Amino acid sequence: MSDTIDGQDRPRGPHRPHRPRRTLLLVSAALAVVAATVTVGRLGLGGGGTDEGPGTPPREGTTVRVKRATLTERTSLDAQLGYGAEAPLPVKATGTVTWLPAPGTTVQRGEELLRVDDRPVVLLYGALPMYRDLGLTAPAPAPTSETAPAPPSTGKPAPTTAPGASERPAPDASADAASAPPRELRGMDVMQFETNLATLGYTGFTVDGTFTAGTARAVKRWQKALGLPETGTVAVGDVVYASGAIRTGKPGVRLGAAVSENALTHTGTARKAVVETSAQDASWAVRGTRVTVGLPDGRTVRGTVASVGAEATASAPEGGGEGTGGATVPVTVTIEDQRALGRLEGGPVTVTYVGRERRNVLAVPVSALVALAEGGHGLETADGTFVAVRTGLFADGDVEVSGPAVREGLEVRIPR
Repeated sequence: MSDTIDGQDRPRGPHRPHRPRRTLLLVSAALAVVAATVTVGRLGLGGGGTDEGPGTPPREGTTVRVKRATLTERTSLDAQLGYGAEAPLPVKATGTVTWLPAPGTTVQRGEELLRVDDRPVVLLYGALPMYRDLGLTAPAPAPTSETAPAPPSTGKPAPTTAPGASERPAPDASADAASAPPRELRGMDVMQFETNLATLGYTGFTVDGTFTAGTARAVKRWQKALGLPETGTVAVGDVVYASGAIRTGKPGVRLGAAVSENALTHTGTARKAVVETSAQDASWAVRGTRVTVGLPDGRTVRGTVASVGAEATASAPEGGGEGTGGATVPVTVTIEDQRALGRLEGGPVTVTYVGRERRNVLAVPVSALVALAEGGHGLETADGTFVAVRTGLFADGDVEVSGPAVREGLEVRIPR
């Protein structure tokens, strides 16, 4: 046969046979074997390590150096920010509640907590509760002839008044009582009250635990400022003691109801975090332990473990199924810098504590570890050699490594 070119027939050239597809398949298989060999070297198969030839291109990935560092294990737990559980105030006044503060009100020393029969009940600071009226008391009456004990019997007849002798009248006990000065009340409760009175600026007496006439005069000035009758005596229901300023909670009574000891609840004024930690893993929760509190906006503040609950509570299992979860104990964390919390008064937060710590150890990023076929972990050096390592503490994305071939400054590859 011939081809037609420019209108002329020309003979065809010799026939070229087609190349078999087998050659292409063999080339593809060879490339797969090469790739598999690289992978085997990366996994550490075949023993110690595989050195790359001078013509082998470098593998992809960044390199880092083995460093000396202090690794610290940190654990974060869910917690709740708030003011703590509300507790009732020991209100001892009797009568009808005529005014209550709004929940969340901060009350300080000398300020009104509530009003009963339109009389203020005032907050003072102290640990001893109010258990009696404070004031000057009437002197004890002198014994009279009716109340005086009879003299001991001597067996002799009692003497009689001689005839013509004048009889002297018995002394008037009521007159003596009226002229005698009142008795001064003493006690630690008096000392506590006098300390508060002086702190509020009412002076003119000595803070010594003795309720004197000077104390009574200062009380009258204090009562006048409160709009109370100036009696100089403090009734047991006029004062409620607390350890410091308080934040009022939900009242236990309504206006117009009779006052009771549960009329008003309170908390402290400082916000704190409460975390329910596992009773089995609560060894970290020791009073005074420093922790970090993570806020919802991403900021962190420092906290201190203030108390650990003495009783464990069974928590509900995850998923809400039947049965009980692990037992937990409440851990209260105080926050010194309350301003750092801003306007946040409650909500979910995290509490992070430090567990184990390893100082001055060799470390690399966790991503630098490779699994060895013979077991364990290794590192790939910059020249392609694989060295076996022992791993220790994992913390903050780094891992402690050790081994005969591991040294500070060794350059290792982080594979992609």
